[in-house]
Amino acid sequence: MLFSILVAHYNNFEYFKDFYKSVLNQTYQNFEIIIVDDCSTDDSLQKIKSLTENNKAVKIYKNEINKGVGFTKRKCVELAKGEICGFIDPDDAVVSDALELSIQKYVDHPNIVATYSQIMLCDNLLTPQKIYSRTKRIKNGDQYFFNINNEVSHFFTFRRDFYFKTDGINEELIASEDFDLYLKLYEKGKFEFINSPLYYYRQHSSGVSQNKHRKKTVIESWNKVLFDTCVRRNIHQFGNIKASTDINLAKVLFERENTFRKKLNRYIRKKF
Repeated sequence: MLFSILVAHYNNFEYFKDFYKSVLNQTYQNFEIIIVDDCSTDDSLQKIKSLTENNKAVKIYKNEINKGVGFTKRKCVELAKGEICGFIDPDDAVVSDALELSIQKYVDHPNIVATYSQIMLCDNLLTPQKIYSRTKRIKNGDQYFFNINNEVSHFFTFRRDFYFKTDGINEELIASEDFDLYLKLYEKGKFEFINSPLYYYRQHSSGVSQNKHRKKTVIESWNKVLFDTCVRRNIHQFGNIKASTDINLAKVLFERENTFRKKLNRYIRKKF
């Protein structure tokens, strides 16, 4: 199976070097690297071209104008050729057997549409700090699964043919585009959990999810994803609360999924 490593890039070269090294060191070598640059304003794209110029597996593209992460990631999938795809942010990295372990899941479970793993939280230098505690095995086929507790996250891989059975990543999203992808694919088939931290997530001040100035935008995008999911699944309300764009759906669903009873049930399942 050809694996397409998908990279949405913008103004990121210094961290890119760690990403690139982690990919080159993969035990599974049948891959391509699709990089789409969203009109970087520094010289990072040229540096990436120079660094990768002798690697035929690397294919670099550039948006005509700055379009945002939703558009850029959607374009990555459209340009890919692999049967299996997976996004890796250019400031992060993966362990050496990340591709191999992911591919093996598709071999062992031919009916699945996606895999995901645990995440290792790292500092600015990509030094491991701790495993992200919320990522865990989920129940497949649940109409009311919204990934509200971040159970599904990186390292996420998916069958490209099933991606095209959805309407694709919402190109208008400037945040939460990954959750948009997860929820759409969840509706198409089974996910398989890899109980090992395959993904190294770098925590740094310039990261989108850690930028306080963009927090409002992230919340708005997340609520958009949740509402669109409700529409697709023909869900109109939760208890006496109507699903709409006028409420904070993320807050409603978080409270619904984190009652004392549901927390206790999750704890029991985890222990026994």
